[in-house]
Order: sequence, then C-alpha cells, then structure tokens
Amino acid sequence: MASLYTHQAKNIWLTRFYISFFLVLVIFVGYVFAQAMGSSGILYGAVGFSVIMSFSSYWFSDRIVLKMSNAEPLSLENHREVYRMVENLSITAGLPMPKLYVMEDTALNAFATGRNPEHGVVCFTSGILETLEPSELEGVTAHELSHIGNRDTLVSTVVVILVGFIALLADWFRHASFFGGSNSDNNNQGRALFFVGALILSLLAPLAGTLIQLAISRKRELLADASGALLTRYPEGLARALEKIAGDPEPLEAANRATAHLYISNPLKGKAFSRLFMTHPPVEERIAALRNMEA
Repeated sequence: MASLYTHQAKNIWLTRFYISFFLVLVIFVGYVFAQAMGSSGILYGAVGFSVIMSFSSYWFSDRIVLKMSNAEPLSLENHREVYRMVENLSITAGLPMPKLYVMEDTALNAFATGRNPEHGVVCFTSGILETLEPSELEGVTAHELSHIGNRDTLVSTVVVILVGFIALLADWFRHASFFGGSNSDNNNQGRALFFVGALILSLLAPLAGTLIQLAISRKRELLADASGALLTRYPEGLARALEKIAGDPEPLEAANRATAHLYISNPLKGKAFSRLFMTHPPVEERIAALRNMEA
C-alpha cells in the first residue's frame, strides 16, 4: 500500500510532469495557431509567455489564488483559539505552522495552498469560523493540513494557472479568427486545414484541461479526508462539518470555476452539472467513508 510519503513524491513528480506537458502543449497549440493565422510571432509569443507562466505558477501561485479569493491575513488578536488549534494540529502532523487567511463571506468553506509545507497557507471563510463547533473546525483544518502535507496544494495551484492560460490562449484565437480572419491565402489548402484544426483545438484544449483538473481534485479530496481524520483521531468531527457545509445553500462570492477544486467542498453550489464535471466526490460518499473509519 502506498504511504503518505510516496503520495508526496508522486505529487512532486506530477507537478513537474504537468509543467512539462503544459510547455509541450502550448508549443503545439501555438504552432497550429501560428500556421492558421500565418504569423510565426504567435508561436514565439505563446512559448515565451508559457515559460513565464510556468515559472509564476510554481513560485507565485499561492499569492495569485489568495488575491483571486479576496483573502486577508487572519487576525491573531481576534482568533487566538483558531491559531492555537492550527498550531497544535501542525505539531501533531509534523508540519510548519501555515499562514492563516480569511475571506469575509458567510458561506461555509476553506482551502489550502502553497508550493510546499514551508510556504503553506490555510484560508477560511468568516462564515465557517463563526458557524462550526470546535471539533468540526478542527476536522476541516486537519483536512487542509493534510493537503499541505501530501503536497496536493502544489499540484492543484499549479494546475489552476496552467489550465487558465490554455483557456485564455484558445479564447484569444477564437476571437482573433472571428474578427480578423486568417492571413492565409484561400487557395492554400494546407493553411486552411491548419485553420480548421486550430478552431477545433481551441474548443477541445480547455475542455481536456478542465477534465484533468477535476479528476485530480476528486481523488485528492478522499485522501485528505482520511488523512485529516487520522490526524484528529475523530472522523465524526469532519463528517459533521461536511454535513453543515453541504447543507449551506449560499455560494461563495469570490469562487470561480478555476479555483473551485481548491475548496473543501464545491463553493459554487451548482446542481446543473453531470458527475463528470463535479469538482469533488459526492459529499454523501465522503461522509460515509469517514463514519466507516469509526465502525
């Protein structure tokens, strides 16, 4: 059976793979778009920007996500008990104390980010801090610390940036082709084929990236639930927290489809998507798994 250490190593390897795959994909997409538009500058620009985005996604993805979420540092003076709880759990887990942030929103949710445990961040909504009982909030915190310890945060935050860039590149091409058309000669059959291929690619590339993003999210949530329950030795705390979070009908205002998979539970509260597009496993499945740990 794989240990948490092998899972950590796998996540580090996956991050390197995704960044490398992203660079190859951008070069391929840039080449097709450049051939379709008759401009080699598109390829050079896409590759150059992708290198910058890859570097930024590793070093600054946590800051970008916190900015996108309108999060602010959690006040030590007003939340001493929260700091003490996180510190105790961090010591138990053998992790450095993460930075704590809060989003002023009455919705119940939380997420973790950071490229490694030394730069870990746990962010709560003000609603979850005010609503959950101590044992429930402890379960949520243990879940998020498990993401940090398992290096899930590195994979998930990098994927947010890279998938977002692919979507922007595809969106740019669709607009450019619609308003400006291609610079190709209509008699050039080869370039016309590239143009058709580029249009298809501009539709499929973001979809493929999103499906990969969601698949990663669903798998890591179940592991973090189990790891968090082992950390607190009280699975029922997290199970009750998930029940309250799932029962909260309010969507999180700062959340969007790019960052939804980071949260402990779907912050969009959408019901119109199929199971294929779910950012998290069904909450009933997660709660049942936690309560089976006590059986």
